[in-house]
Amino acid sequence: MFQQLKNIDKAFKHVRLLTIVVVLASMAICGYAIAKSYQMVTRAERRIYLLANGKAIEAFSAERKDNIPVEAKDHIKMFHHYFFSLDPDEKVIHEHIVRALNLADGSAKSKYDDLKEDRYYSGIISGNVSQKVVMDSMAFSMDTYPYYFKYYGKEKIIRPTVVVTRSLITEGFLRSVSRSDNNPHGFLIERWRVLENKDLKTSQRSISSGRQDNY
Repeated sequence: MFQQLKNIDKAFKHVRLLTIVVVLASMAICGYAIAKSYQMVTRAERRIYLLANGKAIEAFSAERKDNIPVEAKDHIKMFHHYFFSLDPDEKVIHEHIVRALNLADGSAKSKYDDLKEDRYYSGIISGNVSQKVVMDSMAFSMDTYPYYFKYYGKEKIIRPTVVVTRSLITEGFLRSVSRSDNNPHGFLIERWRVLENKDLKTSQRSISSGRQDNY
């Protein structure tokens, strides 16, 4: 009788131990599954698709602080492109200047007003002048806020008979603002000024008249 009770008690302990092991194993598997599911959801949320030229390109989102140097430099580059790359077309000039002024504060507007007062833009139109700017390099510092930058580039001024190459050095500061359609990077250029803008070389254009003599 007592031996049977001992066997029952022993069997009960084995069953209880087995139940505990099964429960702990189930909890471990559930925890692992939840953790992996969370990782997969997090990765899926960071994966985005950009539409470029009719094609979907996969990309990954990142923290704002990780992208500050890249976005800031592109913001500065695009500002200079819109402000200095111009064609002898009033509509093109207006569109470029508006885009540039959306990326900067009143210091850029003040420079634009000075150029306009000096009839710089009307001279581009009347003289059939095209103007392009190419960035050489850029110094950008995150040691202080607003962030300081110095832009180095070259302007190519294409006139009907000559091409003038000018150096362009500017500096300013960058602070964060809300993103918008007009300001996708979410930065604003402040205290912007031109440090150097002088002629480097002038070359004659080789223009073919396209006229053939008939014999």
